[in-house]
Amino acid sequence: MTEMRGTTILALRHGGRVVVAGDGQVSFGDTIIKHGAKKVRRLYKGKVLAGFAGSTADALNLFERFEGKLDQFSGNLTRAAVELAKDWRTDRVLRRLDALLIAVDADKSFLLSGAGEVLEPDDEVLAIGSGGPYALAAARGIMAAAPNWTAKQVAAKAMSIASGICVFTNSEVTIEEL
Repeated sequence: MTEMRGTTILALRHGGRVVVAGDGQVSFGDTIIKHGAKKVRRLYKGKVLAGFAGSTADALNLFERFEGKLDQFSGNLTRAAVELAKDWRTDRVLRRLDALLIAVDADKSFLLSGAGEVLEPDDEVLAIGSGGPYALAAARGIMAAAPNWTAKQVAAKAMSIASGICVFTNSEVTIEEL
């Protein structure tokens, strides 16, 4: 699986809610180009949340194609994810896309990659990007230590921790919740 440099996307389920959080930093090499990018979006009538790590143009292409799959399969996240992964793996143009995608709905969470992987987490927490491992570890720790926190509080704190460690992640975070 490709490891993306340059962002942090975190998805988690906690307390009956699901959230996807993403930082706002856009980097070009060692230069910060933008601080407030929105890397998390609502798709399919607001019922699906998705976040990306990787090349912006490639990620926007993926969002568009993924939304088309969601429309084609009437919002069925599992079917749309599998069909996008099939296309991504076999299509010559898609295969060259340099991005990872996390997509969630009220019931399921998936990480999609260009290698054709559709991964569902065991513990309801997923993270991608250069700050992903930090946000993932922080979220797991917070959920264990502070079970009364809301999903949004856990995500905000985990993203804050990741932004304090990863130089390609900033503290301007977008959090979407279902």
